Amino acid sequence: MQKKEKNSLEETIKSVKEKFLEKTKDKETLLISHFDTDGITSAAIMIQALKKLDRKFSVKILKNLEEKFIHKLPQNKVILFLDLASGSLDCIKEAGLKDVFIIDHHEVIQEIPEGVEIVNSWLNEEKISGSGLTYLFCNEIDSYNKKFAKLAVLGMIGDLMEENIETLENFSDGLINEDIKKIRGLMIYPSTRPVNKALEYSSQPYIPGVTGDYHGVIEILREAGIEPSKGKYKSLIEFNEEEMKKLTTAILLRNPKAKNRKMIGNIYLLKFFNKLEDARELSAMVNACSRLGRSDAALSFCMELSNAKKDAEGIHTKYKQHIISGLNFVSKAEKIEGKGFIIIHAYDKIKDTIVGTIASILSNSPMYDEGTVITTMAYYEDKIKVSVRNVGRSGRNVRELLSAAVEELGGGEVGGHEFAAGCLVHRDKEKEFIKLLKKNLEIEMVKI
Repeated sequence: MQKKEKNSLEETIKSVKEKFLEKTKDKETLLISHFDTDGITSAAIMIQALKKLDRKFSVKILKNLEEKFIHKLPQNKVILFLDLASGSLDCIKEAGLKDVFIIDHHEVIQEIPEGVEIVNSWLNEEKISGSGLTYLFCNEIDSYNKKFAKLAVLGMIGDLMEENIETLENFSDGLINEDIKKIRGLMIYPSTRPVNKALEYSSQPYIPGVTGDYHGVIEILREAGIEPSKGKYKSLIEFNEEEMKKLTTAILLRNPKAKNRKMIGNIYLLKFFNKLEDARELSAMVNACSRLGRSDAALSFCMELSNAKKDAEGIHTKYKQHIISGLNFVSKAEKIEGKGFIIIHAYDKIKDTIVGTIASILSNSPMYDEGTVITTMAYYEDKIKVSVRNVGRSGRNVRELLSAAVEELGGGEVGGHEFAAGCLVHRDKEKEFIKLLKKNLEIEMVKI
C-alpha cells in the first residue's frame, strides 16, 4: 500500500478516539492483543482505561492472528486490535467485520477497508510501538491514564525500541515521571541484580563462555578485578566508572567483534510493586509468562495485582532455564550457513514460542557480523514457526525476504518489521520452504 496524504498522528488519534467512544457507548468491545511484552502492556493500559470509562469488554491474548480466528469474530461487538492486524486487513474485509479499531505499528501493505479505523505510527512515519500508541490514545481519552506511562516505556523496550522513547516523549506531555528513571550504564541486565547473576543469565548480549556458565562468570569478574564484598557482588548500577570500564574491556576481549556494538547506553528503571526495577528484566518477565502459556500472569503482573509478582518470578526462572537449554542446543546443532545468513532448525527441541527469543539473542551476540540474517525454526502443531532477525538491525529487509519465500510457496502468515519478522508455514512444505528461503537469501546477498 502506498503511503498517501495523511493526518498527523495527533489528529488521527483524536479522530479515532471520538469514533471509538461513540461506538462503544452501547456495544461490547472485544479487545484482542498480541502476547509479547508490547502487546501485553498495550492490553494492560487499555483494560484500565476501559474500566475507568465503565465500558463493557472482554479480552483475548493471541500468539498469532490467524485467518480462521478472524472469520469467527462476532459481528455484534466492537473489535479492538492492539499490536496486531495491520497485515490482516484483506482478511478483516473478507470476514465482513464493520466496527473494527486497530492500534498498531506494523507495516500496512493492504488497503484499509471501510469500517476499519486505524492508528498506526508506520502510516505517519513515526517509530512508536503498540503500547506507546495505546498510551497516547488512552491519554487522549482521559489524562488519568498518564499514570500508565511506565507501561508504554516497558512495551517500547520489549520491542527493542529504547532509542525511540524520546519520540514517544515528543507526543506526550510529561512522559517521564516518578515511576520512570533513566541512567547511563553497561547494557547488561538486570542492572539492579548482583553482577554475577546478571552475567550468568545475560542473553542480550550473549557472552560466549560466560552466559549460562557459573565458572565463566567468576573468571571474567576476576579478569576485570571485580571481587565480592562480604560474599556478595555489587549490582551494575552501583559500579563506579573505573569498574564499568574494566568489565566492558573484559567482555570485549572475549570477542573482538563486540567492539562494534553499543555496550554503554540508556537504562530505564521502572517502579513496579513499589520498587525500581530494570525495564529489560521486567520485559523479560512479561515475555516469559506469555511464552510459557501464561498471558494471564503477564497481564496481572503489568497491572500490579496482588501475588502477580511472585507468580511471574517463578515462571521467569523456568523460562530462563528454557533459554539456556535452547542456546546450548543451538551451539551444537547442525546449521545451514551461507554468506551473510544462517538457518537453524530446532524441530521439536525448542518450544515454538521461544525460537524468536533465541533468534533475538543470537542477533545481539558478538558472534555474527552486522547485517547477518539469522533464521530460527521450530515445530508448532502442524506448522513451523519461523523467526528471522537481522544482526545489528541493519542490512536486508527480512520481512520482505520472508514474504517472497512464503508467496512463492503458495501462501502463509507473515508479520513483523524490516529487521525482525516471522511467519508460519505448513510442515508438509518444510523442505521446499527452506530451499526457497536459502535461495532468496543467496540472491539478496549477490544483489548487495
